[in-house]
Amino acid sequence: MSKCRVVFQVLIKICSISLFFHSTVVNGQIYRALDAHVDFVSSAPLEIIKASSESMQGLIDISSKRFAFKIYVKSFEGFNSNLQKIHFNENYLESNEYPISTFSGKIVEEILQSKGNYRAKGILEIHGIKREVIIPVDLDISNNEIIVESNFKVRLEDYAITIPKLVYQKIAEEIQVTVTGLLIRRE
Repeated sequence: MSKCRVVFQVLIKICSISLFFHSTVVNGQIYRALDAHVDFVSSAPLEIIKASSESMQGLIDISSKRFAFKIYVKSFEGFNSNLQKIHFNENYLESNEYPISTFSGKIVEEILQSKGNYRAKGILEIHGIKREVIIPVDLDISNNEIIVESNFKVRLEDYAITIPKLVYQKIAEEIQVTVTGLLIRRE
């Protein structure tokens, strides 16, 4: 066997082991949302509206710092009345036309510790409008899970959601959003 061929085979084995190790590490760094909640509050002068959803889905890849989350708009429950929920879906978020809201992008900072404050930069899509945003997020990373917490505001006009003058005092221009979730390492 030629010396060149032996070196070539050794290189192939090293590359194969390296690729296997790399894919194992990368696959071991992907976490899937198991229990995730999104709550929002509209605090207007004449009315406070609260709603929540437990159906957020998503992934975080810690090794690449990439993430993607989605939520079905019709999954929000609560509100002060059933009529309010109908108006939310039909008049404001138009959930038949825009059934899903998403947020995908990348964590800005290096993830160096098991617990820390980070910034998630990405595209937030609500009501068919996509905007680049930076959202603060707390991550608590253990062996097989991540606990995610985030609080941020959404300006309705940024997403072409208009408030009729008749209810202007009952719906806030900025909505407070809270996200909490448990993500489990994908096997």
